[in-house]
Amino acid sequence: MSLKDSLNKFKLQQEKCQSTLSSIAARSGSSQAKPPPKATPTNLPPLAPTRAPTPPVKFSNDTERLQHINSIRKAPVGAQIKRVIDLLLETRQAFTPEQINEACYVDANSNKAVFDSLRNNLKVNYDGKRFSYKSKHDLKDKSELLILIRKFPEGIQVIDLKDAYPTVVEDLQTLKAAGEVWLLSNFDSQEDIVYPNDPRSVIKVDDDLKQLFRGIELPRDMIDIEKDLQKNGMKPATNTAKRRAMAQVHGITPKTKPKKKQRQISNRTKLTNAHLPELFRT
Repeated sequence: MSLKDSLNKFKLQQEKCQSTLSSIAARSGSSQAKPPPKATPTNLPPLAPTRAPTPPVKFSNDTERLQHINSIRKAPVGAQIKRVIDLLLETRQAFTPEQINEACYVDANSNKAVFDSLRNNLKVNYDGKRFSYKSKHDLKDKSELLILIRKFPEGIQVIDLKDAYPTVVEDLQTLKAAGEVWLLSNFDSQEDIVYPNDPRSVIKVDDDLKQLFRGIELPRDMIDIEKDLQKNGMKPATNTAKRRAMAQVHGITPKTKPKKKQRQISNRTKLTNAHLPELFRT
């Protein structure tokens, strides 16, 4: 074989090898797996707004609350009734037994003694469903208060009026300042008594008071009367000492009045005080 034939044969082998390598490379590239397509999110419903987590209740605080409720429900019936009455008086609202339990922890439904005592209490009104406060006098305002006071010319205790409505004490002071009523203290019971300031009222006066009134003897000198008024915290309308001193400066001699015999009060005596006519009766 000549050299030229050998070279041609070598070129054919190279071309054949190159073609084989190219086909192998092409097959290996096509056999590689393509990356999977990305999943597209589907239309999901919007998530509901999440609530803020409630702070955990400390075991110690909850224990104290339960102990407080337990102590109230184990208290005597009278103490539980007072607790409910204070609630009704302060709020002036009607409560069901369930609402009372929520407000002051007194469980009237589970305690028959408490329920019966509350229903029969003089300070409580029960309509078959709700409890409410019941005052001694059913009053709503100052005008009704004045009408009631005028029905008691001999006086009515303020303690019987204090729970009529929330502003009754302020209305009593307003009526006193306007001259509609008198507010006097009872030294025996240390309670104030309110009287109507009405000249037409007929007041019954005790015999002891009449005797005390008639037995008081006034000083005969006006200066002594003025001193007694000042001792009792009252300001005299006259100043006899000053008037006498001025008279001496001007050389005026004061006239002495003859001593008069004290008259006895009789039925024919003209009454000078329309408020206390019985003080002048014999």
